[in-house]
Amino acid sequence: MLKKSILSGLFVSTALACMAVPVQAVQRDNEQKAARAQMIAGKGKSLRAIENKVLPRMAGSQYLGPEYDPAAQVYRLKFIQQGRVIFVDVDGRTGAILRERR
Repeated sequence: MLKKSILSGLFVSTALACMAVPVQAVQRDNEQKAARAQMIAGKGKSLRAIENKVLPRMAGSQYLGPEYDPAAQVYRLKFIQQGRVIFVDVDGRTGAILRERR
C-alpha cells in the first residue's frame, strides 16, 4: 500500500512538472506573436533593429537574450559581464533605451 502511495505521488509530481514547461513555452510564444503583430502594424521596431542598436554598446558582455512585455511594449535585453547580470530596457515602439540596470 505504501509503495502504491509513493508511486502515485511520484506520478502526480512528474505530471505537474511536465505541465509547467508547456505553460512557459505558450507564454513565450504569445509574447513573440504580440511583438510581431505590433511590428507589422507599424507600432514597433523589430527585435533585430533593437539588438543592432544595443549590442554594440554592450561590448565585453555576453548577450543572454531578450524578453518582451506586450502590455508595456518594452524589450528587456539581458547580458552578463564579469559575473553580473545587466538588463537593458528598450521601448519597443521607438527603439529608445529606457534604462540600464547593472
